[in-house]
Order: sequence, then C-alpha cells, then structure tokens
Amino acid sequence: MDIPEILLITFAGLAAIPTLVFTMQILLAAGVGDTEIGRYGRRPSIAVLMPAHNEAAIIGETLGSILPQLVANDRLLVVADNCTDETSAIAKECGAYVIERRNENLRGKGYALDFGLQCLAKQNPPEVVIIIDADCQVSSDCIDTLARRASSENRPIQALYLMQAPAIKSVTQAIAEFAWVVKNQVRPLGFKRLGLSCQLMGTGMAFPLNVLSDVNLAHGNMVEDMKLGIDLALKGFAPIFCPDALVTSEFPTSAQVTATQRTRWEHGHLATIFAETPRLLKAAIQRRDASLLAMALDLSVPPLSVLGLMLLILFGFAGVLTLVYGTTLTLSIVGVITAIFAVAALLAWYRFGRKILAFKTLCAAPFYMLRKIPLYLAFIVKRQQDWVKTERR
Repeated sequence: MDIPEILLITFAGLAAIPTLVFTMQILLAAGVGDTEIGRYGRRPSIAVLMPAHNEAAIIGETLGSILPQLVANDRLLVVADNCTDETSAIAKECGAYVIERRNENLRGKGYALDFGLQCLAKQNPPEVVIIIDADCQVSSDCIDTLARRASSENRPIQALYLMQAPAIKSVTQAIAEFAWVVKNQVRPLGFKRLGLSCQLMGTGMAFPLNVLSDVNLAHGNMVEDMKLGIDLALKGFAPIFCPDALVTSEFPTSAQVTATQRTRWEHGHLATIFAETPRLLKAAIQRRDASLLAMALDLSVPPLSVLGLMLLILFGFAGVLTLVYGTTLTLSIVGVITAIFAVAALLAWYRFGRKILAFKTLCAAPFYMLRKIPLYLAFIVKRQQDWVKTERR
C-alpha cells in the first residue's frame, strides 16, 4: 500500500468517528420514545438572568413570555450590557429589575452573565438561575419545568432551543433551520435516550446556584455556552437535556448579519473542538468516566457542513487514487463512510425535517456546503477570535 493510500485511509478513519457518533445519535432519536412527564419535585426560588445588548426591538416581547410564569419571590434580572438604545428603559417598564454594565474593553456575553450573577449573590440568592437570551420566546411552563428539574437533579438543565426561519424562506434558510434542528434537538435526544449528557446551547439553561459558584464566566469566548457546559461536566455536573421545555428564536433576516452570526458560531465551534476534545478525553480516561467520554465524542462531531465537506473531499481524493493506482480499497472505505453519513442525514430529515424543507431542497445541501468553503478557509487563515454581537437585522 502506497503512502497516499495510507494517509487517505488514516484521514477516513478520523472522519469515521464523528460520522458514527452522528449516526448513532440519529438512530436513537428516530426511535419511538415517550416525552418526560412530571414536575420533578418542588419548585425552588428562581432568578431569570437575561443578558441584553441593544435589544430594544425585541426584549419587550421576550419579557412578556417570561413574566407571567414567575411567582412571588421569583426575580427577573436584565443586565443591560453596553447598551446605547432603549433596552434598559423598556425592560424596566415591563417590570424587570435592570442593572447596567459598561465596559468597552471586556465585551461579551460571559462578562454580562458574571456581572449578573454577582448581583444575584449579594442579597437573597435564588436556588436556581435560569439564563434566557433577550431575543428568545419561552413556552408555557418552560421556567417551572427547568427550575424543578435543575433543583431535583442538582445539575444544569438545557431546554430544547430552536431557531426558526421566516415562513417564506430561501433554500439557504431552510437548510440552516434543519441543520439547527439536527444539532439542538435530534442529536441531544439521541444521547438522552442512553442517559447521556448534552452540550449547553446558550439560552434556556437552568443551574442550581451552587453549581455555578466555582465556574469562571468572565471571558469573551465566542461560544461561552459550550465552554461552560464542558467546564461543568469536568466538575461532575454534566448538563441534562430537557426537550419538554422549549425556547425559540428567529434567524436574522439580513444576509450580512446571518453571515456574521454563522462565522462566530462555526469558528467558535471548531476552535472548541480542537481545544476541549483532548481535555475531555484525557479526563475520561483518567477517571474512567463514560459520561465524559460521551461528551468528548459528541463534541468531536463538527458542524454538518464541515463533516459533509470532509467526506466529499476524501471521496474525491479516493477516486483519483483509484484512477492512479488501480485499487478500489480506499474508495470503498470512504464510500461506505460517506454513505452512512448520507443515510443518517436522510433519516434525520424524514423523522424531523420534512415540515422544514422539501426533499428537493434537501438535495441542494451539497451546494450549500460548497458555498461555505470560504468560511472554513477563513478559520484556517483568519480565524474570528473576538466576541461579536449579532444584530437583529
């Protein structure tokens, strides 16, 4: 076997790991299963913590979905972070308690959350803190469900967080919405059916206050949610997925804003894979901890566009080697891995995505992936490293 073939088979083996993890999650999620039932014990005292940066256009609607779910002794704290609009005034008018933070040098959601937690800890600390972004809507009983579950389990609880495209959507928007469903609903549901943990998703997160007592949030990490979930898992508090609680948001309508948002998410996601997967694997081996191993494997699955492109590129190189060397072994190996990925994605679409996009739209996914090549090349040559606020329009 020649060196090019050995290298290609090695890369195919590396791509097979996230492909098989992804496939297992889809198969488990696609099975029939009952939703969770029950209140999970008593209702603890609650503080909803909402970081907000220039969210005047949407924060009133968000607060309107949360405030009716709060009872006596509950609190809703809005951290107006470096705001230059009417966010603070609107939040106060709606009935929220508002604190303002101004620091142009230390920017990012993590700093706002840390500032808010320090405020909550000073007087009558709540038993459970629920973090909701200022541009989200929560389902009825979402706050109650998350709080009771966090108190009962003494672990972080992650709601089902979905982003929705407009009713009349482009092919790109439909594919992006489906990819979000796969990432935030289907894959966590698959692991949940094995009793395994999930990644934190940035909003709809509930924490017993004691769990957050020794965690550093004051940083500008672009995907502070993933980082927080990993840090907590390493401390023995791996997050639990709770699909009964639903939080929704909308994709930006502007193509430029969407591109900025996607760059932040995907560059941050890829950077976290490289930085945190080895740390999780090392801890899993040292502690012989299956839950940490599962989280490492889950984290190893890159954005679907990245994984799909990797397999397409490997398949192309394998085809060239077949023509040059006349052997079909490498092409067969890569072909099987690619086919497994394609079948898993098709199953995810059939069970969870048919209402989001038509089959003919799904067939355009390879072209969607190809369009994202510049984004991934930028990760290599000019990676976005600083936190950037996603505007609404």
